Amino acid sequence: MTHIEINGAPATADALRLPALTGYGHFTAMQVRTGRVRGLELHLGRLRSATRELFGGDLDPERVRTDVRHALDAAGVHDASVRVHVYWPDGDERATLMVTVRPPRTMPGRPRSLLPVPFVREVAHIKHLGVFGQNHFLAAARRAGHDEALLTDPRGVVAEGAVTNIAFWDGASVVWPDAPALLGITMALLEPRLPSERRRVTLAGLPSYRAAFVTNSEGFAPVERIGDVAYPVDAEVMKRVAAAYDAVAWDPV
Repeated sequence: MTHIEINGAPATADALRLPALTGYGHFTAMQVRTGRVRGLELHLGRLRSATRELFGGDLDPERVRTDVRHALDAAGVHDASVRVHVYWPDGDERATLMVTVRPPRTMPGRPRSLLPVPFVREVAHIKHLGVFGQNHFLAAARRAGHDEALLTDPRGVVAEGAVTNIAFWDGASVVWPDAPALLGITMALLEPRLPSERRRVTLAGLPSYRAAFVTNSEGFAPVERIGDVAYPVDAEVMKRVAAAYDAVAWDPV
């Protein structure tokens, strides 16, 4: 079941016209456990900066926290998958916030298979609502027997997964692709806690890496294949990733 609130009140049919008819906005997705979130300040910072860029206005972080707490309490849960969507209709004095509460999710730990596709998100640094291309190639990848799509530019430069960030292990460092992409919250939490660097990654260069893994709001998982390139699951690398992830504090909403 999904519980939806708009501006701190249960969603009505009239209130839902805005998200139903508006494709311009942004959001963040978080996993809540016992009323706490990993990297809450990063989520709030993402929402605030995107609101400024898209709408030229500010967003009060405490308002976001209040609306999320209210939605969780109204749904009667403390563990959940929560999304906060931000819209700002012309003429309104402040942003409209839609909070959705769904059952909690954790990324399956099984190794993932990715299909490279020739697509890069527009305005990639914002977690915006224009996701047709991502969903189209994600669905195509799954129909072809893969778990996800790997987004690349026309030159074969790797950017990100359709719904993840991707990282590679070169034997000494975790390599995050240096290309237009969304800085996912889990990536932002792991990057400073692991021996990391940003580097241009290409499809032609994929065989030079020893291992790979993906991250998103649901966690992380090893990658076993990208197209025709196979990777062994490096248990030691994944242990280091897990230790870094587990060391992140959970912040009360």
